[in-house]
Amino acid sequence: MEQVRGHPEILPGFRWYDIPLEDCSIRTAIGGYGPPLLLLHGHPQTHLTWHKVAPVLAKKFTVIAPDLRGYGDSSKPDGGPGHINYSKRTMALDQIQVMKALGFGHFSIVGHDRGARVAHRMALDHPDAVDSLALLDIAPTATMYARTDMEFARRYFWWFFLIQPYPLPERLIAGDPDFFLDQHIERQIKNSDAVDPLVLQEYRRCFANPATRHAICEDYRAAASIDLIHDAIDKDKRIQVPLLILWGAKGTVGALYDVLETWADKASDVRGHAIDCGHSPQEEAPDQLLNALKSFL
Repeated sequence: MEQVRGHPEILPGFRWYDIPLEDCSIRTAIGGYGPPLLLLHGHPQTHLTWHKVAPVLAKKFTVIAPDLRGYGDSSKPDGGPGHINYSKRTMALDQIQVMKALGFGHFSIVGHDRGARVAHRMALDHPDAVDSLALLDIAPTATMYARTDMEFARRYFWWFFLIQPYPLPERLIAGDPDFFLDQHIERQIKNSDAVDPLVLQEYRRCFANPATRHAICEDYRAAASIDLIHDAIDKDKRIQVPLLILWGAKGTVGALYDVLETWADKASDVRGHAIDCGHSPQEEAPDQLLNALKSFL
């Protein structure tokens, strides 16, 4: 495990490591002391999306904030047959191995967007490792695909664009990566000026890498294929640990779904509520998110 230079100007008090796994390495920020808390980011962000809440959480927890495989400064392995290397099962195993490398056999998780989908799979595949689970602004993947209608397709067009066969989305995005990234974020952020310019600069730096953009497409291709197979096989499994669902009152998930209803048959103990924001509570409404997590964790 190699310590590397990170972003102390964005995440003060944290340390950064590249943690080697079997087929990739995972860039990971670590800070604080106390029970372990794993923070998993979404698309198109990196672990820096947590910069408004991680230092506060680090006062009571050992906070571990990795870049998912394919994202940020983590490795970008080949997608493999059937996009298996970006299945949520594979991405979940990454995080189990990261936490084991750090000496943590069980821990709590807060996941946003893609990271929340990885966290959902972790709770199913590795129930003994997960103490509690908070998922931000998602409904279950299989539910969202099954209930697709015109409004969902219009709002979440990238769910259908990024899954197109290689190299169509990769080549089209390559024409103006900053524009695509900025438009994606602007569509989802409802509280103006929520994204720190330094953090946005890091998002752009990582998204400028063609390997990152390809990995992101592989992540979404897996979600529309092998992940649905895994979900169908496990349709009767339930999350056994306490589950907190938080969503943006101004976002698509809250507008199109009864969010708690979508999770009612996925978990044994589920609760949650809306937060006054769009898709990214950790950037748009950090104080509200922290209050919710404080009472839950």
